[in-house]
Amino acid sequence: MGIAELQSIHVHPVKALRGFSPREAVVEPWGLAGDRRWVLIDDGGKVVTQREQPRLALAAAELLPGGGVRLSAPGRTPLTVPVPEPGATVRVDIFGTKVEAVLAAKAAHAWCGAYLEADVRLAHMDDPATRRLIDPDHALPGETVSFADGFPLLVTAQASLDALNSLIAHGEHADEGPLPMNRFRPSVVVRGTQAWAEDDWRRIAIGEVEFRVAKMCGRCVVTTTDQATAERGREPLRTLARHRRFGNQLIFGQNLVPHSPGTIRVGDPVRILD
Repeated sequence: MGIAELQSIHVHPVKALRGFSPREAVVEPWGLAGDRRWVLIDDGGKVVTQREQPRLALAAAELLPGGGVRLSAPGRTPLTVPVPEPGATVRVDIFGTKVEAVLAAKAAHAWCGAYLEADVRLAHMDDPATRRLIDPDHALPGETVSFADGFPLLVTAQASLDALNSLIAHGEHADEGPLPMNRFRPSVVVRGTQAWAEDDWRRIAIGEVEFRVAKMCGRCVVTTTDQATAERGREPLRTLARHRRFGNQLIFGQNLVPHSPGTIRVGDPVRILD
């Protein structure tokens, strides 16, 4: 194998919507700058993702200067949503954890609700330094995260996807493969490693930024959602269940916590520190 390097970077300004792939990104303590600072919630305050609404895969969020977003989706006129003014917050329920956030303007709720044909609201995490702590079983005191599933960044390896696709090709649902990396919605993708090498990582550096590997990433039904059509299949969960089951989780990728802020760039060397 050659030298491991950063293959791509992925930022998703609104959780569950399509994001973009910049050539470089600032790493903040709670994740990539601008990543998953916005989230959709239902009328009870619970986070809405592709688990409940696979059509979110077809909607996109462009990050604007200052942290606002430009929303687009099939059949909808694009909408620019500015960062809301500081003020009263609402309680967001993200997988059982309660987090305070500020609601966007009513026009954003109407736009998102019309697209999904559901009662939803768009909310913004105003202060990621204080709003949501990482699971204390895998964090140091005071470490926080945006509206990502649980950790600031997710790293996946191209060699592992290649190996997974090879397994899918020899399975009963071979017609569903090969799968693209966007099924796994990573923050960063690494190339130049052995397949599944990331299972053993404890600390890594991407360019100038060091990360602690917090825990393996258990996968859910979102990975079975075609990000180009919003249609669901059986893969990769069927194959992961046969070959990548660790305890009660199906594993692909590793969750990262940055040691300190910095900038990462496509092509940066990736060093395994421990």
